[in-house]
Amino acid sequence: MEGSSEFRGWDELIPDALGLIFRNLSLQEILTVVPRVCKAWRRAASGPYCWQDIDIEEWSQRCKPEHLDRMLQMLIAWSCDSFRRLSVSGLPSDSLFSFIADHAGSLQTLELPRSEISDSIVEHVAPRLSNITFLDVSYCKKIGARALEAFGKHCKALVGLRRRMHPLEVADKACQDDEAHAIACTMPKLRHLEMAYHLLTTHGVLEILSQCRDLEYLDVRGCWDVKLDDKFLKERHSSLKVLGPHIVDCYERTFWDDECSDYSDSSVYSWDFIYEGESDHDNVWDDEQDLEGLVVRFYGGGLNLTFAGFDWPPSP
Repeated sequence: MEGSSEFRGWDELIPDALGLIFRNLSLQEILTVVPRVCKAWRRAASGPYCWQDIDIEEWSQRCKPEHLDRMLQMLIAWSCDSFRRLSVSGLPSDSLFSFIADHAGSLQTLELPRSEISDSIVEHVAPRLSNITFLDVSYCKKIGARALEAFGKHCKALVGLRRRMHPLEVADKACQDDEAHAIACTMPKLRHLEMAYHLLTTHGVLEILSQCRDLEYLDVRGCWDVKLDDKFLKERHSSLKVLGPHIVDCYERTFWDDECSDYSDSSVYSWDFIYEGESDHDNVWDDEQDLEGLVVRFYGGGLNLTFAGFDWPPSP
């Protein structure tokens, strides 16, 4: 047709297509850059297709607890309870964990490292997490065998568990074979298991191997009391890859130094907002302003973000 073009405008893409594209962007870009492009992109950025995979672990390691609470409430609301993966570090309370469980009907991957959740809240909300297939509760100091048993009993499809600990966090414990027993008794479908730096014994690991017949990967680095015979593993568990218990490098270097090096430059969280009143598109934000200054406010059932006096979504 005369005057027609084979190319369509980006703003004409359907929301689910835009959501798939935006998932490749960072949290910063989705919340601050995308909404400034056009109305269609702004709607897509606050719609469920953009938030089926909620990954704020990196940001949550540096934010204040109250900001984390508000951010999670906002993103889960935007997902319309359709989020399939949630990755967040350091949940500050049982109540926030309960809130997540209340909206977890589609959740399959749950990663909650360094969270302050308790055995009792896990026992209470685990029935609402029945669709989970992968769980990360590494460095969660307040939970133990009771919580793992509750997860196992109610998450029948669980095939992956990450339960690493820091050596200093288990220094005052005598033995953690009770966690191994809980895993062996309630998680028979496990294919991937990470138990690095737990105070496990050979007996505890063998109990896991005897019950979790589909296990393909086992991480027992730093579990110094575990002695696994290579001949036994080849004969009885030939398809199993075991990492540890002996390690070549130092835990402090491989975890803590890498964590710090990733964030040593404060510019990582520099946020460039374009204020509509600036015709020359100058940056109106200081380098040190980041998501920690982000405040979520609820207006008439809607969700608005206020950051340094400006509102999100921006006015049309």
